[in-house]
Order: sequence, then structure tokens, then C-alpha cells
Amino acid sequence: MMKFNSMALGAALVSALTLTAANGVQAQSANMEKCFGVAMAGKNDCAAGPGTTCAGTSKVDYQGNAWKLVPKGTCESMVIKTSDGKELKGSLSALNRNLPS
Repeated sequence: MMKFNSMALGAALVSALTLTAANGVQAQSANMEKCFGVAMAGKNDCAAGPGTTCAGTSKVDYQGNAWKLVPKGTCESMVIKTSDGKELKGSLSALNRNLPS
């Protein structure tokens, strides 16, 4: 009986921790938005389109289909000046620019 109680307690603890972590992610996501075209190579947050799988897999700076989480309401006002003087803006949807060949 003691072994069963320990197993049940362990399962309950794992469930509680999982729910707590999920709620934290939801709360963070509620105040954040995906911003495409602003991540440096290898610094994207997740799934950056074809040829990438998840975080850190973008191949070029400011890859148009790679995104970073930024504070809600800031993405479209972001302006990045590149080393060659071009100005790039963030977008709430994937862009067809700076894609790896």
C-alpha cells in the first residue's frame, strides 16, 4: 500500500508541475508576439520555415521566415539598420526576404 501511495503522490506532483509550467508559458505568451525578420542567424526562437526545425536554426541574419518573441505591440515598429545601411522592419507574418539559398 505504501508503494502505491508513493507512486500516486509522485504522479500528482509531476502533473502539478507540468500544469504550473504550462500556465507560465501561456502567461508569457499573452504579453509577447512572434516577430519575423528580426533574429540574427542562429538566434531565432523556433521553427523558422523550410530548412529549420526549431530554436537557433536560422541560417542568415534577419531571415524573413525566422521569428523572435518580442513584447506585444513592438514588432512592426522595430527598425533594424544593417551594416550596409539598409533599414529592415519586423513583421507579424513571415517575410520573403533574406532566405537561405
